[in-house]
Amino acid sequence: VLDFNDPFSTEVKPRILLMGLRRSGKSSIQKVVFHKMSPNETLFLESTNKICREDVSNSSFVNFQIWDFPGQIDFFDPTFDYEMIFRGTGALIFVIDSQDDYMEALARLHLTVTRAYKVNPDINFEIFIHKVDGLSDDHKIETQRDIHQRANDDLADAGLEKIHLSFYLTSIYDHSIFEAFSKVVQKLIPQLPTLENLLNIFISNSGIEKAFLFDVVSKIYIATDSTPVDMQTYELCCDMIDVVIDISCIYGLKDDGTGTPYDKESMAIIKLNNTTVLYLKEVTKFLALVCFVREESFERKGLIDYNFHCFRKAIQEVFEVRMKVVRSRKHQSHTQKNKRPTPNGTPRMPL
Repeated sequence: VLDFNDPFSTEVKPRILLMGLRRSGKSSIQKVVFHKMSPNETLFLESTNKICREDVSNSSFVNFQIWDFPGQIDFFDPTFDYEMIFRGTGALIFVIDSQDDYMEALARLHLTVTRAYKVNPDINFEIFIHKVDGLSDDHKIETQRDIHQRANDDLADAGLEKIHLSFYLTSIYDHSIFEAFSKVVQKLIPQLPTLENLLNIFISNSGIEKAFLFDVVSKIYIATDSTPVDMQTYELCCDMIDVVIDISCIYGLKDDGTGTPYDKESMAIIKLNNTTVLYLKEVTKFLALVCFVREESFERKGLIDYNFHCFRKAIQEVFEVRMKVVRSRKHQSHTQKNKRPTPNGTPRMPL
């Protein structure tokens, strides 16, 4: 078990904080993205009254801790050790209810960001302008512009212009919350530039239009190629993953319920009515590659499959290197901990 203050713990499992006023939608976001809860079911969730910590790693490539903070948390309360929490944080997500008066939320955002930045300048500050499903397109844009302007003006007035805030329009009733979480998680993946480069090489040599590397469980895409992401394209990929997993769970398991619905043989091809082919292939037991291919390019499926084989091998090598580093640092952290003297001054015995 890794110690709370152990720097190795937060490097291997980055910490993501979910903050915002009460009833802004923090717990609903977590349940929909990581627990497959239906958006309508979140209407019956009770208000969070204590800090809830959860490790997101049980059946997913995405590997981090999520801390859900109650909206009434008081940073000035001496029992709240905000320095200890912010020190090991990779990303701070502040949720603002777009359908409510957000002036109080902006004041709390400013307090939270300034406190966190003083403790840890490396935190990624992510602002979810949430519940936008109830707003018109024009109202969404106007709300985002107003919140963006006010939040940055508050930082400028405090002489903190160098703090960067990222803004996202989100709703649990569409895929916008998954895309926003994808952008947040990507910033916490040290291998991201390498993954993007491998995807660029793969699509350029295979005649592929667009490719995503998905975490199958959460439908978060951990990397994509350098071409722009279109929301409709992303939604199609999510729907395809749902179809593959649902059918595999129903028909792919053995009679006694054993086996896995998603394995190295998992693959799907869907031909769309606009001369485009959706192609899904298993990369690892947690990851899937989903591609958009023109029909004429898909005729060279043998070439695509050969390039995919090379791509999958390269991905495995990337993560093998990462695991070696993780094991090495874990051993180093364990060794250093054993070298520390016990409270009575005697050296610790090696385990």
